Amino acid sequence: MLNRRKLILALTVVFTLNIMIIALAQRADAVTYARGSSGETVRQIQEKLLDWGYYSGEVDGIFGSKTEDAVEYFQKKNGLAVDGKVGPATLEALGMPAGETSSASGGASGDVALLARLISAEARGEPYAGQVAVGAVVLNRVEHPSFPNTISEVIFQPGAFSCMLDGQWDEPVADSAYQAARDALAGSDPSGGAIYYFNPVTATNAWIWSRPEIITIGKHRFCA
Repeated sequence: MLNRRKLILALTVVFTLNIMIIALAQRADAVTYARGSSGETVRQIQEKLLDWGYYSGEVDGIFGSKTEDAVEYFQKKNGLAVDGKVGPATLEALGMPAGETSSASGGASGDVALLARLISAEARGEPYAGQVAVGAVVLNRVEHPSFPNTISEVIFQPGAFSCMLDGQWDEPVADSAYQAARDALAGSDPSGGAIYYFNPVTATNAWIWSRPEIITIGKHRFCA
C-alpha cells in the first residue's frame, strides 16, 4: 500500500513538473512585436492604440518609431514595464490573445506594406521603374550573404537607408509605392541585380562611388 502511494506521489510530481516546463516553454516562445515587425497583428495593435488615444500615426501594420513611442506611452500609463515592445503582458493589457502569432516577421501583406513605405520614403517622385528598382535592391540584399535575410531586418539595418534619418520614413506612403512593392516581390528587377544605389548629385561617401554601376534610373545610380 505504501509503495503504491509513493508511486502515485512520484507520478504526480512528474506530471506537475511537465506542466510547469510546458508553461515556461510557451512563455519563452511567446511572440513579441517590436520595431521592424509587421503584419495583421501589428495593425490591430495600432488600431487599439489609436482608438484609445495613444497613437496618432498611420494604421499600416508596420511597427515603426511612432508605434514604438505609442506602446511606451501605453505601457507607462498602464503600469507595465516600459520597453516599447508588445509582449504577452502588453498584449493582455490591450485585450489581445497573448498567444496570437499573426505575421510577427511579416506575412505577404506585411511585406508589401513595409517595402512600400521604404520605396516611398527613398524614391517618392522617381520614375515607376526606379521605385520598383529600390524595392528590388531590398530583396536582392535579402538573398545576398552580406546582408540580413529578412525584409524587415534589411530595411531596419542601422545606417542602411537615409530615410530613417531624414524623416522621410514617417511621411505618407505614395500610392504608386504599393504596386511597386508588389511588382518587386513578384520578381521584377529593373536594377539588374543591384544591392546598392545612390544619388550622384548628393552622395559624398567615397566608398559608394567606387561601386560598379549597373544602371541609372531617374536620380538613382544602381550598383553591384
